[in-house]
Amino acid sequence: MTKRVAQQVIKQLICIGMVLVVIAPIILTLFASLKTGADMVNSSPLSPGSNITTENYENVLSNRYLLVGFKNTGIILAVSLVFNVLFGTMTAYVIERFEFKGKKLVVGLFFMGMLIPTFVTEIARFQIIQKLGLYNTLGAPIVIYIASDLMQLYIYRQFIQGLPVSLDESALLDGCSYFRLFRSIIFPLLKPATATVCIIKAINIINDMYIPYLYMPNNKLRTVTTFLMNFANAQQGSWQKLAAGIIIVMIPTIIIYLIFQKYILAGISAGAVKG
Repeated sequence: MTKRVAQQVIKQLICIGMVLVVIAPIILTLFASLKTGADMVNSSPLSPGSNITTENYENVLSNRYLLVGFKNTGIILAVSLVFNVLFGTMTAYVIERFEFKGKKLVVGLFFMGMLIPTFVTEIARFQIIQKLGLYNTLGAPIVIYIASDLMQLYIYRQFIQGLPVSLDESALLDGCSYFRLFRSIIFPLLKPATATVCIIKAINIINDMYIPYLYMPNNKLRTVTTFLMNFANAQQGSWQKLAAGIIIVMIPTIIIYLIFQKYILAGISAGAVKG
């Protein structure tokens, strides 16, 4: 009995430690964002300071590029998610339900693409984007986000493997075409997987700074992350204003995760069981 209690205590301590590792930087950044310049120097990082102020947030919110960043991020996010879901579901369905020549090779190439580091192919990708005329447009990150991440293919395949083939056979016997079968039966059943894909992909896109910075240098094409990077360069030494910018940029990601975290866990768990 004592051994079991000790194990539970150790597990709880580990969980608390992990929570602190994640939460502590956010709390410290929040405290910093509420301080004046003098408090940043004189007060402890573990306190919000003696003179709490919202001036730092007002400074960030008054920057005209903040709304530009949120708008561009929203457009990229919406278009990328739509095409990721469409291409991911259709490709996974074809691979799982149809037998065709070279199927193993196609599947192997898909997953080989997941193993190749992005930076290895960066020069070739940059040239392709330029030749397509997408450089310095919102189309550049959209095409990259759609084409470079095959995570959704794996998740959808796991779900489709758990759907009985008898569903397809019954629908086809009733005169249903493959397109209608997919649209009316298969796709609606993939809602848990779609929720998982959308949430994980959305967080990745919102947090990505490398692709927008490299492919969209125009100020009018800033995303929330490139806005934050440029804001940080302009606020050298003003850590409290930078902290306020970080908190504001973090808010959409935190809200998305808090609202939909149960779908992430349910979707991954269901996919693992069905697989």
